[in-house]
Amino acid sequence: MTTAVSTLTVSPMDRYNQELIDNLHPPDWVNPEPAPSYNLVVIGAGTAGLVTAAGAAMLGAKVALIEKHLMGGDCTNVGCIPSKTLIRSARVVADIYYAQEFGIDNRHQINIDFPAVMERLRRIRSEISPNDSAKRFQEEFGVDVFFGEARFKDSDRVEVGESILHFKKAAIATGSHPNKLAIDGLNETKYLTNESVFSLTQCPSRLAVIGGGYIGCELAQTFQRLGSQVILLQRGSRLLSREDAQAAEMIQKAFVREGIELRFESKIKRIEHDDAEKVIRYEINGQEEVLGVDEILVATGRSPNVENLNLEAVGVEYDEKQGIIINDYLQTTNPRIYAVGDVCMKWKFTHAADAAARIVIQNALFSILGVGRKKLSSLIMPSCTYTDPEVAHVGMYPQEAEEKGIEIDTFSVPFNDVDRAIVDGETEGFTKLYVKKGTDKILGATIVARHAGEMISEVTLAITNNLGLNAIAKTIHPYPTQAESIRKAADKYSIARLQSLKKLSSAWLAWKR
Repeated sequence: MTTAVSTLTVSPMDRYNQELIDNLHPPDWVNPEPAPSYNLVVIGAGTAGLVTAAGAAMLGAKVALIEKHLMGGDCTNVGCIPSKTLIRSARVVADIYYAQEFGIDNRHQINIDFPAVMERLRRIRSEISPNDSAKRFQEEFGVDVFFGEARFKDSDRVEVGESILHFKKAAIATGSHPNKLAIDGLNETKYLTNESVFSLTQCPSRLAVIGGGYIGCELAQTFQRLGSQVILLQRGSRLLSREDAQAAEMIQKAFVREGIELRFESKIKRIEHDDAEKVIRYEINGQEEVLGVDEILVATGRSPNVENLNLEAVGVEYDEKQGIIINDYLQTTNPRIYAVGDVCMKWKFTHAADAAARIVIQNALFSILGVGRKKLSSLIMPSCTYTDPEVAHVGMYPQEAEEKGIEIDTFSVPFNDVDRAIVDGETEGFTKLYVKKGTDKILGATIVARHAGEMISEVTLAITNNLGLNAIAKTIHPYPTQAESIRKAADKYSIARLQSLKKLSSAWLAWKR
């Protein structure tokens, strides 16, 4: 046995972050004596790795799990948990700001205690961290947990510290990291990413956000609400370029209304800094602009963690931008080694990593001669951008259907036609259902609503179980709810279908008279 001595710190090192470390990378952790052989060695203890390791162990496999940093990965430490905690505080501010529209006196100044907001974030993160703790995985699931940097020695051995782990199968779940931009002066300027922004203890007065994808949009709105003046620089012509254009326009209008300054078609040339501020020099339509801010947040996507694994020694092919090359069964180019999660998948969501990990368990350990294998492409994957309102989607977008030569019908319900949305004062939104033309087969859906992430699961369930719009139309929804918009969209399909039968039914009823 070897002690994996940890010198990790998470800023600021208060009692909550110390508790986080004690759970997710205990300073005095002693790596176990390796078993003679493992059914499965999992490298990386983010969501993909944790689910793979726990699921395999609960099914009787001998499993080793290796992590070089904090168990829980991005989701627990620098992703879902801290970001949604911060978003919740920001929504409280928004509710107070708009309270007068509901007859509530909000004339008194809102006092945002940013250090207290961030302390709450750290407290909640530490409270959740036992779920991903080394102690739990060792004692409850029987997983051998090793801390240290993993490196393949050959096709059946992994090295971690002084230990050599022999394996029948291995799964790489090393995740991803924020993209590094090739901008002159950026590396010489201390800037924020999702890996460092949650360590702030003071709210920046002026915050530049580079990138208008889901991470950039969520954090831009959040910090604007918490007291920053946010300037968002986007290379393209709109926010959320992969989403429905109407949805993106609604988010853009919400941002402008809340005071976020948007700089579309901006090309950043260089970044300078001094003791007073950080200066961004950029161009819009060939015109040079200068922006001085206190902090810069870079949110321009993520790159896979493929370095230092010695993948070449085991014949695992990879691309530095796209990640490890896998087939539809999550196998790498070495059939004994699988990959799962951000390191190899286009879906970089916690729930995607969780779902794919279950496929790895099945395919790596319980498929005999290929029988019973599951495919990644069979998953119906919802997504949600947690702006306010949220933008949720599942299945195909209309442009995808068009590219595949599939004709569609779209049934849309604006939220100003939904009673509960009117009552809630949340009429900026819609539900759109995309179906194969002339049928009720659901191909996809987009929902813009304050709780769109909660609502999209009904459509995901329908697609997953091959239920059409008829099934939704026949399902009673509580009134009044915003989810009723889904049934209303399905009703529009039913009405359109009935219209086509009107002549026949009229003739029948006339004969009955």
